[in-house]
Amino acid sequence: MANNYPIIFGIGNPLIDVVIKASEKDLTSLGLTKGTMQLVDEKRQEQIINYFKGTKNNYFPGGSAPNTILACSGLGIHSHIAGKIGKDELGNTYIERVNEYGADSGIVFGDGRTGSSIILVTPDGERTMNTHLGMCQEYGSNDIDEEKLSKAKFFYFTGYMWDTDSQKSAIKNAIQIAQNNKVKIVFDVADPFAVDRNRDSFLRMIEKDVDIVFANQSELKILLDSEDIDFCVDNLMEIVNSGGIKLGKEGSLIFDNNKKYVIKPSPILAKDSTGAGDMYAAGFLTSIAKGEEYGSAGEIAVHLAEEIIQVQGAQFAKDVIVHLAKKIL
Repeated sequence: MANNYPIIFGIGNPLIDVVIKASEKDLTSLGLTKGTMQLVDEKRQEQIINYFKGTKNNYFPGGSAPNTILACSGLGIHSHIAGKIGKDELGNTYIERVNEYGADSGIVFGDGRTGSSIILVTPDGERTMNTHLGMCQEYGSNDIDEEKLSKAKFFYFTGYMWDTDSQKSAIKNAIQIAQNNKVKIVFDVADPFAVDRNRDSFLRMIEKDVDIVFANQSELKILLDSEDIDFCVDNLMEIVNSGGIKLGKEGSLIFDNNKKYVIKPSPILAKDSTGAGDMYAAGFLTSIAKGEEYGSAGEIAVHLAEEIIQVQGAQFAKDVIVHLAKKIL
């Protein structure tokens, strides 16, 4: 039956987040650049864990696109999350969370470890990520459920998928399937380092393949090679129809068909910025999937991002997101 097909189809990295409170001094001692995501090996992860020996670590199912897709599902939109995990305890934890949220699972198993990200959160709520992709990096074209993707309304992915050839080819294949079936393609550039590594290919893809793009200020400045945010937005509007620009404490700027909407923020205290961008995307996607105008979608996106940074971790508890859905949608 047609209504069994997901409205939103997402591909991403199902990772377990290991969240640790850290100081600026800790980051300096570990030689880390605050607010970025680095790909590291298992040895480096062990080194970081050992550095914080005796500190309480919190474990949360995470990963950028999965965070977004699970939230969309929790907000009441039938959503499919695809990715690869290992046949291990962390993988089981992940599947439990997907089932809890009632998301449609396209998660497949590989022979290796489930990916994880050690997230160091400083007192200002900023997060610095040290990610070992594990089985995520093995996700390939053959793992895509083509029928479900072809019947979806939106295909969502992030710039993190450009870090391995296997994932990149899977995304290119998925883009082709989406275009052949008039599925809207939604892309979040995801991280300043990801943009830095892939600037030209991201720009080409945004212009050629993408319908809706999400980026924050620092990502956009690298993408358009300018410190002038208005210049960047205007240039982005020339190559893609619609988008949401995350302006942090200044709220957000939404554009659609040459119209701009400015979304003002609420005065809140950030506890942990992990997942802010993911929830922004979830709020936006859920709203447009429900037929909302882009300006309203931007307001819900900002509201959801503001809610997540007031709690620790990148996902809401299921009862919390169900409550939020009633309140904001």
